[in-house]
Amino acid sequence: MRDFKDFPQKEIPVLSLRHVVLFPSQSMPVWVSAEKSAKAIDYAEKHDGWVFVVKTKSAEKADSPDHLYRVGTLAKIEQVRSYSNETIQVTVSSTIRFEADQYEAREGYLVVSGGQRLDRADASEATIKALEKSLKESAGQLIGLLPPEMSRFQDVLDAIRDPAILSFTLAQHLGFDFETKQGILEEDSLKNRMLKVLDALVKLKSELSIQKEIGSKISSELSRKQRDAILREQLKAIQEQLGEGEQGSRNNELREQIEAAEMPKEVHEVAIDQMRRLEMIGPSSPESQVIRNYLELLCALPWAEPETKEIDLDEAKDILDEDHFGLEKIKNRILEHLAVLKLKKDARGSILLFVGPPGVGKTSLGKSIARALGRDFVRASLGGVRDEAEVRGHRRTYVGAMPGRIINSIKRVKSRNAVFLLDEIDKLSQSYTGDPASALLEVLDPEQNSNFLDHYLDVPFDLSKIIFIATANSIDTIPGPLLDRMELIRLSGYTNDEKVQIASRFLIPKQLSDYGVLEEQLRLDEETLRHLVESYTKEAGVRDLQRKIASLARARAHDIVRQGEAFYPNLQMDEIEKVLGAPVYLREELQEQQIPGVATGLAWTPFGGEILMIESSIMSGQGKLSLTGQLGEVMKESSQIALSLARAHLQDSYFDFSKVDIHFHVPSGAIPKDGPSAGVAMLSSLVSLLLKKPIRSDLAMTGEITLRGAVLPVGGIKEKLIAAHRSGVKIVVLSKKNQKDLRDLPPEVREGLRVHFVENVTEVLEMALDLSSAELRGLWASAA
Repeated sequence: MRDFKDFPQKEIPVLSLRHVVLFPSQSMPVWVSAEKSAKAIDYAEKHDGWVFVVKTKSAEKADSPDHLYRVGTLAKIEQVRSYSNETIQVTVSSTIRFEADQYEAREGYLVVSGGQRLDRADASEATIKALEKSLKESAGQLIGLLPPEMSRFQDVLDAIRDPAILSFTLAQHLGFDFETKQGILEEDSLKNRMLKVLDALVKLKSELSIQKEIGSKISSELSRKQRDAILREQLKAIQEQLGEGEQGSRNNELREQIEAAEMPKEVHEVAIDQMRRLEMIGPSSPESQVIRNYLELLCALPWAEPETKEIDLDEAKDILDEDHFGLEKIKNRILEHLAVLKLKKDARGSILLFVGPPGVGKTSLGKSIARALGRDFVRASLGGVRDEAEVRGHRRTYVGAMPGRIINSIKRVKSRNAVFLLDEIDKLSQSYTGDPASALLEVLDPEQNSNFLDHYLDVPFDLSKIIFIATANSIDTIPGPLLDRMELIRLSGYTNDEKVQIASRFLIPKQLSDYGVLEEQLRLDEETLRHLVESYTKEAGVRDLQRKIASLARARAHDIVRQGEAFYPNLQMDEIEKVLGAPVYLREELQEQQIPGVATGLAWTPFGGEILMIESSIMSGQGKLSLTGQLGEVMKESSQIALSLARAHLQDSYFDFSKVDIHFHVPSGAIPKDGPSAGVAMLSSLVSLLLKKPIRSDLAMTGEITLRGAVLPVGGIKEKLIAAHRSGVKIVVLSKKNQKDLRDLPPEVREGLRVHFVENVTEVLEMALDLSSAELRGLWASAA
């Protein structure tokens, strides 16, 4: 079936080509550089010049038999030329399709054994003639789309009478892909082969038609750009003659930056218009630098669509746990926020507002969110900002105009999907120059910030991809409309146990690293650390604790330099006192001698909860009420209500209120105090004084009172109870309606306090004065 009687040599060397499929009846030059191909050519020249030309499947493994096709062409070497770069040009003339049976390796090249691949006649002569006509017509249409020099190829096609040679010629010389060419070569059916060539011609013609249409549009655009380039070159030459060559170079560089900035169409048009204006007015105009600064800002902003990292919730949780101790509810809310962003890529979501005392980790939570998302972090402090232009920028008509903090920060971070922290948003203030809080309404509104308009920029900028996070110590000074655009998340203060853990895990390693002290050179055991927390700090956060640890680290650094290693690494309590002085806060401050007229209240401040000592005294007088301690209007009202309740309910047999003056004092008079929370404490202090019965020193209370004697709920319960636990309080009296606020308490606070819920002041007095119901009824009469 397969013999070699037509060929003198029984083994034919293989010439493998990476980028060429050779068809029968074709003559063409090919270039080879592989060592095996060169040896195969050398063998063929010595044995009548026959080679088996075949396409490789893989350019990386061109000489491996497993990566060579089986069907190729048998060809005769006509000419060989060697070049200095070790490349060989071989002109081959192909004869017939040939199928390899087996590849065999010789010394440095491959040989093949096989036989001719014959055509299969499976169509009538009329069918073949029709296909031949269609091929020539389609080829003629395709040639019309090719460069003019290809018009000669039409004469070659017209001269071909053999349909098989026609199909091979078209496949060889028109731009079919390699897989299509190899499929045509391997097809035994003449009819199917001609249909494959016809199908490839139609596809190629369609592609070229589209390319020609696009090319004509690009050509007109290029013509315009070429014209502009020529004019710019002429302008450059004129500027050089006028001594303005450097200015022209700067303008060209700026124009290139505009084209590379990927601005939206409307922004690009504004930039080009300003660029033309800059080129027209010349460098001597005072407006020149204003326009240049504006264009440089446009080019520096990130206009392109940002790339976003896939959100991994497990990784985000690990990062939050690594950076912060406790705050489980806060972390869960952040993870919910990230889950929404993961599910809905274009989700705008809510703006998170972290509210809490200083040092509880509001800013560091924003940094952790950025790290979890793999995004840039940018922070803008709004404390003391009183000018609207600080947020929205100045109009360019003003001297010294500049963009607002939002655009400036985005320019600095060069990212349109950063995590943007608006720090101290409660410290904004108003002035005659405008209200910056109102300017933030557009920034923090997900429905509007996709077209944020900075007055200096004067073109819309999309802020919708940015994750905004705000922080505040208190919401009292945040305007209602601005607060309504954010989701409030409260961060309460830490308990002493939590502070010990935070110091051990985060603060101590960081401070030791900052001051060059090794961990084995300074150690604080849990007992010493607790002493440091309880005796030297009294805060909701851990900022003051961090300063105290920094003082210890600096002192240890001094010891290391002066003494070398001559010290004990475990820091003792007496050593702490040498560095920090005597303990500032004594745990026994609530255990002082019980005195009538002294009550312990609980207060909420922007810096966390704290205990409030309320004192009262009585003296001869004319029924006047005196108040000291910088009390606000609400606390003044609470004292008047307490006095009215006492006058209405205490038995007249004790004393005549018209002949005595009563004085309420709340220590720390330099600190303003206000709020209804001290109502029950003021009443208890006054009744304790009048009945000469002291109140338990380990009992604290909070709640608003009414003239009917009802105890109403107040806010900030979590912060107040944490402060009570931190100060050694054992019993707390709350309004019954505050019972729901105990759900978020840390376990150690809930276990360390006995909380009593009351509805009226008689229950408070029974608890505070340790009286039975019968004893109190004998003293506390119903109001007339």
